Amino acid sequence: MGSIYRQRFIDVYKILLGIYLLVVLQGCSENPLNSPYEEVIDLNESVKTIYSSFSERPKHLDPARAYSSNEYAILSQIYEPLYQYHYLKRPYQLEPLTATSLPIVKYFDIEGNLLADDIGVSNIAYSEYQISLQTGIQYQPHAAFSALQDKSRQLRVDDYIYQIKRLADPSTQSPIAGLMKAHIVGFSEFIQQQQQLIKDKPALSKVQRLQSIDMAGLKKINNEQFIIRIKGKYPQFINWLAMPFFAPMPWEADQYYDNPELQAKNISLDWYPVGTGPFYLQENNPNRRMVLVKNPNFHDEKYPSEGTQEDKAKGLLDDAGKHLPLSDKVIFSLEKESIPYWNKFLQGYYDASGISSDSFDQAVSFNSQGGAQLTSTLQERGIKLQTAVTTSSYYFGFNMLDKTVGSSALAAKKLRQAISIAIDYEEYISIFQNGRGVPAHGIIPPGIFGFIEGEKGINRTVYNWNQQVFRKPLEEAEKLMAEAGYPNGIDSKTAEPLVLYFDTMDSGPDSKARLNWLRKQFNKLNIQLVIRATDYNRFQEKMRNGSAQMFMWGWNADYPDPENFLFLLYGKNAKAIHGGENAANYQNAEYDRLFERMSTMENSTERQAIIDKMMLIIRDESPWLWGFHPKAFSLHHAWYKNVNTNLMANNKTKYINVDPTRRALYQQQWNKPVFWPLAILLLLTVLLFIPAYFIYRKINNKTAL
Repeated sequence: MGSIYRQRFIDVYKILLGIYLLVVLQGCSENPLNSPYEEVIDLNESVKTIYSSFSERPKHLDPARAYSSNEYAILSQIYEPLYQYHYLKRPYQLEPLTATSLPIVKYFDIEGNLLADDIGVSNIAYSEYQISLQTGIQYQPHAAFSALQDKSRQLRVDDYIYQIKRLADPSTQSPIAGLMKAHIVGFSEFIQQQQQLIKDKPALSKVQRLQSIDMAGLKKINNEQFIIRIKGKYPQFINWLAMPFFAPMPWEADQYYDNPELQAKNISLDWYPVGTGPFYLQENNPNRRMVLVKNPNFHDEKYPSEGTQEDKAKGLLDDAGKHLPLSDKVIFSLEKESIPYWNKFLQGYYDASGISSDSFDQAVSFNSQGGAQLTSTLQERGIKLQTAVTTSSYYFGFNMLDKTVGSSALAAKKLRQAISIAIDYEEYISIFQNGRGVPAHGIIPPGIFGFIEGEKGINRTVYNWNQQVFRKPLEEAEKLMAEAGYPNGIDSKTAEPLVLYFDTMDSGPDSKARLNWLRKQFNKLNIQLVIRATDYNRFQEKMRNGSAQMFMWGWNADYPDPENFLFLLYGKNAKAIHGGENAANYQNAEYDRLFERMSTMENSTERQAIIDKMMLIIRDESPWLWGFHPKAFSLHHAWYKNVNTNLMANNKTKYINVDPTRRALYQQQWNKPVFWPLAILLLLTVLLFIPAYFIYRKINNKTAL
């Protein structure tokens, strides 16, 4: 009996000793006990690492296919198009990235004669963009270049030409292929030729197919110069040349990933990119993390030296002239939920963070003037707040092909106008956006040419002005309902209640509250709203075939030009008719005529006047409830430097500088382990075992007798 008790005491002793040693050893480590990273903190760390996250693995890292923000967060640090947006200058200004200068643009008539720069648009048959490349730019080391010295090679004009061909390749399925058909000369014909080759010569590899045929709109002058020819005049084309779609692609990379063994393992350009940018993808583990590391072959690019006095005061010019990138590594960890991410940010394990609705009150308060400011807790930690109205629009759309809410009939228009007045987007912003947004009065967001503030820029269909803007009273909406043939929500022709249908793929945690709110907005007019919720694919199908009656959608600017928003209501872009981005399927001959004229113009008072006319048309016809422009709130720690609101640049990571020593000190300060509960637990455990010990001694003594 005594040996059993003795063994139990020994086992308990070992457990307590093990806990004690674990705590002591962890306390001696440089890493706080709650650190989520394997890397050991070094207070003398020289490697500068940025810590960020992703919530779902990017679907595409092939620049010809990627077209979403979570994909651009990765690939824009790896690939380099010809141009980029200056990091500091406002308004947004394009500058050369791999090119030596902005393109030389020349205009020609139908017979090929060179025209003067100020010639009328109607005389221009096509435009030529002559582009010159910098020399000495090299790709990252990659197995695709294994036959070459240093497993790399220099960037060539052929790589940009090859990438444009990839955009037209049917097997690539680029999302901008349809748009480029309307602009690049020979693009459509090249697609047809490739389709025929795939059919007639299936044994040809992708590289062989693309290289066997020239595209009429592409001309190589030499290894550093080439020409892109586009139809007519389209000044916005240069903005597309700053997007990842037009990043170079070496044919060797396409050939490398065309290997059947790699394809069988789902290894492709969507998995491991090959670029000339400041970083390369070292680790791609979609279930855990993605790691970017500084490209050892990155060319000589420096932090900008031009900026305003305000930029200087913010410290945005402290690194002027330094070689980019300013950091060595970027670790994106998988974080599916916002709360764990937020807590790790507060602990110093993430460098920057947005603010979810759940955390908003903990982070931001509003002063008496309605201005946003950080709470005292975050201010004490040196956390900084940045706000900016995004170049985005979130809107409620009517399907203009629908007989009830659509069409150009007066009754349908008045119904749309009534609904536009009734749905209170100011309330929506307050409830569901925590005030992070501004009500939209039109299709163009702030910061884009064509947007007008104040009285001249209000939507007179929905708002009145008296020193400030006011939403029209509900009585005016009720009057419009009666004029439309639906007095008090009753169809005067059938004497039945008016029933409308809203299609949505909204499945987030706040979806039920949002949809209930929307029903209440329609109830103001006694309209019965039926919610038709579905999944993403089914919703997209409904939008493509034009069977949805009403919907919510949004658009983020591809480039800072009004054409990129106004084209969303251009008739030839109607989604159900032409497969374009005009989801409302709106068509108006006068609007289309003005759009075609405006789209070929440079910014000027004349262009603004045309935009004003277009705005009058669509505000009156109300194919959209204009919704709101989101306001971005972002936070970053004191060691995370050169943070600048640039809504157009996707390649901002190379400008970020971090102070790893300062971060490590803060992490240790904010995450000090609390040992006293363990000490109390240990003491209580010992006290509980004291009576048992005496019982054991007593039994042991009796046994001995």
